[in-house]
Amino acid sequence: MPRPSKKLKEEYTFFINPLTHKRQYNKLCRRCVHDCKQSYRAKVLVCRKFSASSGQ
Repeated sequence: MPRPSKKLKEEYTFFINPLTHKRQYNKLCRRCVHDCKQSYRAKVLVCRKFSASSGQ
């Protein structure tokens, strides 16, 4: 298995919670099945896939 690139490692550190040392997603994205998940640090303003799937 190839090693992850430097860019990929930096992207993963944005998702890592310093208290649990595990990847943590945004509250809105936890239940989502799509691969566009956001970090817990990001504020999601609009998510077209979530609003379309929830019927809003």
